[in-house]
Amino acid sequence: MATSLRLSTVILPVRRWQEGGREVWRRAEELGFRTAFTYDHLSWRGSFRDGPWFGALPTLTAAATATERMRLGTLVTSPNFRHPVTLAKELMSLDDISGGRVTLGVGAGGNGFDATALGRKAWTPRERADRFGEFVPLLDRLLSEDVVSYEGEFYSAEEVRNIPGCVQRPRLPFAVAATGPRGLRLAARHGQGWVTTGNPRVSQGGTPKESLAAIRDQVEQLSEACAEIGRDPSGLEKSLLTGFTPDRPLDSFDAFVDFAGAHAELGFTEIVLHWPIPDSMFAADQKVFERIATDGPAQLDGTRS
Repeated sequence: MATSLRLSTVILPVRRWQEGGREVWRRAEELGFRTAFTYDHLSWRGSFRDGPWFGALPTLTAAATATERMRLGTLVTSPNFRHPVTLAKELMSLDDISGGRVTLGVGAGGNGFDATALGRKAWTPRERADRFGEFVPLLDRLLSEDVVSYEGEFYSAEEVRNIPGCVQRPRLPFAVAATGPRGLRLAARHGQGWVTTGNPRVSQGGTPKESLAAIRDQVEQLSEACAEIGRDPSGLEKSLLTGFTPDRPLDSFDAFVDFAGAHAELGFTEIVLHWPIPDSMFAADQKVFERIATDGPAQLDGTRS
């Protein structure tokens, strides 16, 4: 029997907590989503740039007090405006408040608004990869060890204490977003999960079939990265964040089942759907979305062997 495919959601931090924000997170738990993530950005693209946008970690802290079972997380946090030392302390605290329900989605970041908000030039792709390669291992240590000292090219830590540590042991899980060789090696070595949004070059002008083939290549490269360190890739959660491929899985229930089934065959264990936001790139029929949440997993389990 194939591993059950889990559904999660991304709730963008665009609502005031007292004006519908709390209710969305509670509804996500009622619908049975495994995890509710939020973006960890200072602001985001398109119509969201000049609209409401709240901080990820305070939002997740509030969500932790408003929910009981559902996991919570970032998708994704990056070095663009985060430092491993301060981030580790906040994550340890959030893990405690939530009772051990936090997953850290972490990626190399991009060249969007976050990259220049602190008054510096955006890093090149190579510079982002270099920093990411130092950021993740240091964060791993900070969340796993009581006392850490480290002197690197980009980050330092001087006798940093993180006591009592995470509720989850040895630390809260990492879901590493990566598509290139260096990032995939980080996912293989430090991740409990791997996240992809597909291949951007294919998504911009390709077909769903071409996108599926490109994602299959990513899965194969991840397996190769695991093989290099003697890790079984089947033990790594594989998550697809939807909304960035040529597919339209929220158009109908059947469209979702076809989409999710095809990607489950590649080994994905989690599909992440954006909570619908009217008049945005994430607009969708709320009723279709909620039916997918409640009936989708059972339908998929019934069609897979």
